[in-house]
Formats: sequence, structure tokens, C-alpha cells
Amino acid sequence: METMTPAVAVVGAGPAGLTAAAELARLVDGEVLVLERERVPGGIPRHSDHTGYGLRDLRRVMTGPGYARLLHRRAERAGARILTEATVTRVSDGRELEVTTPSGLVRVEPHALVLATGARERPRPARLITGDRGAGIYTTGHLQNLVHLHHGRPGKRAVIVGAELVSWSAVLTLREAGCRTVLMTTSQPVPESYAAFHLPGRALLRVPVATGTRLVSVEGDAGRVSAVVVEQVGTGRRRRVECDTVVLTGDWIPDHELARGTGLDLDPRSRGPVVDTALRTSRPGVFAAGNLIHPVDTADIAALDGRHVAAAVQRWLGDERMGEVAFDIEVDAPLRWVAPSVVRRGDPPPARGRLLLWTDTLVRSPVVRVHQAGRPLARRRLPWPASPGRVFRVPWSLLARARPDAGPVRLSLAR
Repeated sequence: METMTPAVAVVGAGPAGLTAAAELARLVDGEVLVLERERVPGGIPRHSDHTGYGLRDLRRVMTGPGYARLLHRRAERAGARILTEATVTRVSDGRELEVTTPSGLVRVEPHALVLATGARERPRPARLITGDRGAGIYTTGHLQNLVHLHHGRPGKRAVIVGAELVSWSAVLTLREAGCRTVLMTTSQPVPESYAAFHLPGRALLRVPVATGTRLVSVEGDAGRVSAVVVEQVGTGRRRRVECDTVVLTGDWIPDHELARGTGLDLDPRSRGPVVDTALRTSRPGVFAAGNLIHPVDTADIAALDGRHVAAAVQRWLGDERMGEVAFDIEVDAPLRWVAPSVVRRGDPPPARGRLLLWTDTLVRSPVVRVHQAGRPLARRRLPWPASPGRVFRVPWSLLARARPDAGPVRLSLAR
């Protein structure tokens, strides 16, 4: 078995992994190796063929495929080595990787490891949707892969489950493939996406959005979807909608199998690795970045995580120590999770000076309250809503009065 000993190994060649590799190649001595299981680097953006990428990290607006290609080129030009069709099958002793490649097994023994494996949408079985089994059921990623990479065709009439930003991306993909979206259904009282997307979408694309509803069953005919049954959450009233395509959007979960196999501490709510503000995990020399730790934020935010983690990896390679934990960050319902959730002495603020949180309930004008050991630290009304289906950002400055060794800091929401 061939053995490789790079300074840093990055698992995942999406926006977080490629950006981290490009930065690390300039910062550290030794090789930076990127391991990507797909044939082409770029992650989800490479088959998300619409505009809106690159705004925060590159200060420009690009299509998904163009964005993926640019990040790929930047990493290679910086000197990173990108190994595609390379699947990490085992992690041992913390950072030693066994990798399956087309040419055989490879052992990778890096000094530091960055996990940037991203997130995925839950498929039908995980959503407990009953009914017939037939062709025509996709996640957004599966649909975009089919249409944009393989030039395949779904059906003619689609129902989309979810009303998040990614749901409107699915509408555009279906439209390009000649498939009309006849209904978008969400259990939330209002669409989860920003008004800048769902209002024009409903008006210009003529997509009806049924809020407060859920898909309860799929009907099939001759091996393909023929209709779905949608239920009103409050009343239980049901209706049948004829369609031949169903797209399951949102409901994200981290691609955390490798993190679990590595023995990292996982957040029981987000199911991603627990990280501190420098994006260190619970195991020395192992870092995590991107949507693996906050499922799911936009591609440019994941890329900025990659930039942030590169500086942290450089510091760790120069001084292989982890500072003592000052305090943990916890959340109260309706908040589900927060990332990062650990603060160590002497560490920098999190990426962009923001804590990233997820809420299960819409709060249009949220007041964030911060407490530690029963002592109020801060209270601030934020000018943006806390909405299910998208990350809620809280300024790091709200934790400025937190004291080391005084116990966990708790964040809660008030209306």
C-alpha cells in the first residue's frame, strides 16, 4: 500500500475544502492534499446551474458551475494536490486515512486533517413518507445531477416538498428540463426562503405555495409516481395532487459518517462535529469546516469557513496545543443548534464574527438573550428574522461579557 505524508489532508472538494486547500497551500510548508470521492471537484455548486454564487467570498456573482471551476483552479494554482475518485474508507489513530482510489489502496498520514464533507438532504425513507414506490422521486441534488450533468429529463408535473432557498433552485432546474412545478408544500406557516426569492417565484414562475401543509403519501401507477396526498396541518383536511415527479428539498443532515468513524464528539442536534471558534474538533489536529458543522448554509459562507480554518491549521502546525475550554455555548428551544459551540482561551472569534444557529419556529423580530450561570449578559433585538430553513446569524459581540470557567453560556429567543 502506497503511503502519503502530506502536511495537511483535506477531505472534500466543495467550497469549504477547496478554499481551505488554496489558503493552506500558501501558508504551510509541505504538501496539501485534497481527497474527493467524486470524479470532478466542486461539490454541490458544480451541478447547481444558476446564478447567486460567490458574493461573500469572491465579491462577485457567478453560476454554480463557474464558481466550482474557479475554486478548483485557485486551489491547484496555489499548489494543492487534488486527488479525485478517492474515497476515505477508514480513519485510524486519529488522522491516519485509508483511501480507495482507481489505482488501489492508499494510506495517508497527514500532520493535520480537515474534514469538509458537507451535508445532504434526507431521502424519502428518512422523512417517513408512506405510499407506493415508483420512479420520479428526487432530492434536489439528485435532480440537479440528472438534469445539469447527465442531461436527463424528470417528468412533466412536479410537487416540491419544502419552500427553502434550495426549493426555488429545484424549480429553476425543473423549468429548464421542461417540467412544471404544480405545487410547493411546506409545513411552516410562511415560506422558509427569503421574500426576495419566494415572492418573485410565485409571481413570475407561477408556482403555488401551500403553507401549513405536509405531504403524507405518494401514489404510483405503472412503476412511476402518479399523484401525492397533501394534508393541512391544522385541520387534517387532505387533497390529491396529480404529478409524476416529487422533489424533496431541504431537511439537511451532515455527511458525518467519516466524523463518526473518527470518534469525534458530535452535536446531538445538528449531528455535525462539535467545534470551537478555530474549528478544531474534539481530537487534536482534526478540524471541520463548512456545512458539515452547520447544515446548511450558503456555499460562500462554507468557503469563508475554509479560509478561517486554514489560519487555524497553520497556527496548530506551529504549536500543537489546544487551549483550555473557557465555556460551552448552549441554546434553548426553539433554537436547535449553534456552531461553533466551544470557546477556548486565547482563540480568535468565529468566522465573520458570527455564531450560526438553527431555529424550528419562525420569530419575525427576534430578541436574542444571553445568560451565564443565571446572570444576564446581553439582550438585543436583531433586524432580521429567525426562520426555519435557513441559518440564523448572531453577532459574536453578544458574548463579550462571558467569563471563563463560569459555566455554559445560554442563548435564547424572545419575540
